[in-house]
Amino acid sequence: MLDRRFAPLFWCQAFAAFNDNFLKTALVVLILYRAKGSPALVALAGGVFILPYLLCSGIAGEMADRFDKARVATVVKGVEIGAAGLAVAGFLAGSVPVLFAALLGFGVLAALFGPVKYGLLPDLLETARLPLANAMVDFATFLAILAGTALGGLLGAREPWLLGAVVMGFALLAFGAAALIPGRGRRGRG
Repeated sequence: MLDRRFAPLFWCQAFAAFNDNFLKTALVVLILYRAKGSPALVALAGGVFILPYLLCSGIAGEMADRFDKARVATVVKGVEIGAAGLAVAGFLAGSVPVLFAALLGFGVLAALFGPVKYGLLPDLLETARLPLANAMVDFATFLAILAGTALGGLLGAREPWLLGAVVMGFALLAFGAAALIPGRGRRGRG
């Protein structure tokens, strides 16, 4: 996890997976406890996050094949800061529609990042290290999902500024890690 080629991708994915699930869970808690929303809105939150995977996967794969994957990762995570800003505005305003728009943005960006993260691994690491790297990325993803879901549930009914700070902080961390992923001209295997 300290390898200069692998670590940025590992941490970028971990921070992003945490943030996606923190936002989704905090939104669900907000719907249930603050906005007195219906369970249908809770189900809709899951659908809003997953739908972009169905709609954007083909485009995401083409982008990962056509462009420098490290650059795509950095751009996607840069745009995610804007989506995090929308989430901050939604939390501060207590606006469920704005938070749904932010969640949709996070879903689109996660769908665009998916093929990039797995496409980068063979570019960054030698073939013998790929199974371990895949396992580590999956481990980080599931651990981040668990942590983001737990913390989103715990903090979801708390102060809006705290929710916004967590979402923005993790978006910035993911962007910072993405910016350190070696691009085509900076790669070296070994």
